[in-house]
Amino acid sequence: MLLSLLFYCLIGSVAGFAAGLFGIGGGVVIVPALLLAFAKQGIDASVMTHMAIGTSLATIAVTGSSSAFGHWRRGGVAKPLLIRLLPGLITGAILGGLLASVLPAAQLQTLFGLFLTLLALRLLFSRMPTVANERAGGLQTITAGTVIGAFSALFGIGGGVLSVPWLLRSGASMTRAIGTSAACGIPIAAFGAVTFVVTGYRDAALPDYATGFLYWPAFLGMLLCSVPAARLGVAAAHRLPAGLLRKLFALLIMLVGIKLLL
Repeated sequence: MLLSLLFYCLIGSVAGFAAGLFGIGGGVVIVPALLLAFAKQGIDASVMTHMAIGTSLATIAVTGSSSAFGHWRRGGVAKPLLIRLLPGLITGAILGGLLASVLPAAQLQTLFGLFLTLLALRLLFSRMPTVANERAGGLQTITAGTVIGAFSALFGIGGGVLSVPWLLRSGASMTRAIGTSAACGIPIAAFGAVTFVVTGYRDAALPDYATGFLYWPAFLGMLLCSVPAARLGVAAAHRLPAGLLRKLFALLIMLVGIKLLL
């Protein structure tokens, strides 16, 4: 258990820094790492992926708050876009959590890997959108928020891998897209985590120290290091060039996607 807690602290540090740097919530790091840790601990394969996602979302809800606050203080959050996205984000997060509860674990993991790989390729080879006035229509914003919330809760990723590209196309700069994405991840993670706790509450395959699909030792271990690491990531995000940030972001999610597929 001690070795596991140390590993969870390491995951939290890496995920927290990534959350602050890329506005991704850290789920692209947390979910694959937890799958590895849970397999080593002998946790039942039928609940392993769902527990990794549920625990990831709970961690992101806290880590994302620290990351979002750091970006907010530096003027890195597009508040009008965030407000218009919120209804869709919350609705989508609940729908994604419910959908994940009925999908087999292996299928969920494969879908996650394929999704990340395709998104990374799009980011690497598409042109950087022109920074504009950060406007988007009401129906378009609600639809985007619902899709982002649903897929993010389904895969336990906090929203950044979808919301950053959409915010870029809505006219936000790379830095403001990252900051706004960090804020978007809070309602997605919070409502998604609650849904995973409820849907997994009576599963007979759950290990000790689990409430639904939330595994407390992993959650607490990651939390210890993720918040301070997120603040370091925020500082780095506001100093690095936008083009470099975009390429690093794409490479990160591509590596994770390929690893899951293999």
